[in-house]
Amino acid sequence: MGYEAVIFDLDGTLLDTLTDIADAMNAVLIRFGFPTHTVQTYRRFLGDGLEVLVERSLPEDRRTRKEIDRCVTGMRQEYAQRWWKTSRPYDGVPEMLDRLSADGIMMAILSNKLEVFTKLMARSLLGSWTFKEVVGLRPDLPRKPDPTGALEISRALGVSPERCVFVGDSGIDMMTAVRAGMVPAGVLWGYQERDTLAAGGARLFLGHPLEIAEYLAC
Repeated sequence: MGYEAVIFDLDGTLLDTLTDIADAMNAVLIRFGFPTHTVQTYRRFLGDGLEVLVERSLPEDRRTRKEIDRCVTGMRQEYAQRWWKTSRPYDGVPEMLDRLSADGIMMAILSNKLEVFTKLMARSLLGSWTFKEVVGLRPDLPRKPDPTGALEISRALGVSPERCVFVGDSGIDMMTAVRAGMVPAGVLWGYQERDTLAAGGARLFLGHPLEIAEYLAC
């Protein structure tokens, strides 16, 4: 089948953002007197949006609505001050985006990150490439794994879902692809393990960014 478009997750797929997210969340936890976590621990907390990240970061006995709301506000403040410090495209991502662009493949981004940060980071760190649609978390759009965002992007691109490949690093991304009727492709350089991707329904496992370009060229 000739694929026409690729929809990418952002964090853990195109960009390595883990350290900046961990530093921001730990700053919030310190501010409010809660224990912090290692950078690697945050791998398990990511993928479901800001509110879920905050909830998972808090001690179990402090996960009240009041504490979550207070820490969400704090996280927005802290992350705004440091999202750019260490976050960068993964090795091989620039070359992969160059290849897809040269091959005429349309590209888009769908993230559970707040849309203001999704668009800001795409523009600042991935601005050398054209993404037809950049969509993040917003009040009128259910978060992944609901397929609404992915399907809205495919309609905006004028491409049927079965001609789209959805590339991500989480089980949530793979479930989104399956529910949208797209090809679920899991990356092995991101934040979650192969078993998690497989459980979400991954059909492809990518060990290097250029492998997606090679797959689409077949």
